[in-house]
Amino acid sequence: MKISLFFLFLLPVNFVIAQNRQSSVNTKAITSPAILAQLLTANDTTDLQKVTSIFKWITENIAYNVRSFQNQSRMRPTDYWREDEDDNDTAAILRPLNERVSISVLKRRTAVCEGYSRLFKMLCNYNGIMCEIVKGYGKANPGSQSRYFGTNHIWNAVFIDTAWRLLDATWASGFINHRDEFQKEYNPHYFLTPPAAFILDHYPEDLRWTLLPSRPLPKEFYATPFKSSAFSRNYILSFSPATGVIEASPGDSIVFEIETNRRKSYLWITDIPNIDSDAIFVMQCCGVSRTGNIVTGKKISMTYKVPLEDVEWLNVIYDDEHIMRYKLNIRKNEAVKKEEMVN
Repeated sequence: MKISLFFLFLLPVNFVIAQNRQSSVNTKAITSPAILAQLLTANDTTDLQKVTSIFKWITENIAYNVRSFQNQSRMRPTDYWREDEDDNDTAAILRPLNERVSISVLKRRTAVCEGYSRLFKMLCNYNGIMCEIVKGYGKANPGSQSRYFGTNHIWNAVFIDTAWRLLDATWASGFINHRDEFQKEYNPHYFLTPPAAFILDHYPEDLRWTLLPSRPLPKEFYATPFKSSAFSRNYILSFSPATGVIEASPGDSIVFEIETNRRKSYLWITDIPNIDSDAIFVMQCCGVSRTGNIVTGKKISMTYKVPLEDVEWLNVIYDDEHIMRYKLNIRKNEAVKKEEMVN
């Protein structure tokens, strides 16, 4: 009986010792996302606990790569969110992009926002948790208005307890101080932030990732349309209309025009609010009708006729890529208003 009691006493003690040993594992030398994912969540039982462990580890152990940010912003102002990969990794060509970037980040222990988000996604995926990378516009200083209203940041959406939640490991990890140095300081605001608060400084390319029933209109739209990450890839020199909010009446014709040094491809406008590469592919396959283009020198244009039904968003597609988004406010005349009231 004494022996049995002795072993019963040892079991919980050994379990505690094992837990402490697991929590004290040195992760500094780990460059494998798969191994790191197992270690970080070894003591967690729920998805929320696992996501919390992953998020906290990243924000505590990955520093923002200020030098990479400064170098890339000088060369390509709209692409400074992109991550440099490890050119010395001979096996990199065999790995998917998310894993290549994650390994690079774990080797350097520094990243820009793409590295933070891809590493977070990989660690979640290795734990069986659904996670998406979200590209969009990040307003770094509340109240400020950037000259370039377009994709400049990346964050994540993660699926926990039957719902998608939003978070930003980059902004939660710290900030760049007045000496242009990264200052580590955890900011809990950007962990599982309510969508209504997150949209105040995070505007996604894909409107679905606002996670809001109605999509708000950032102030930047009044100065210029939203530009996706494909905008800079297509070397757009100029565009029209210049402002992002268009006022029109049913039956009006709106001329959209872009100027580019690239070979002329097809320009078209769609009023489908949720547009991505998959939607564009399906529409192409289904032979969606598109008004013909007019090419004049470096410029290519298309005319969109405003319909009677409600339309909120107009998306500009060029060379089968979504490059811009406009907000359309349709002015209804009295006859149309009366007809709608009757129906």
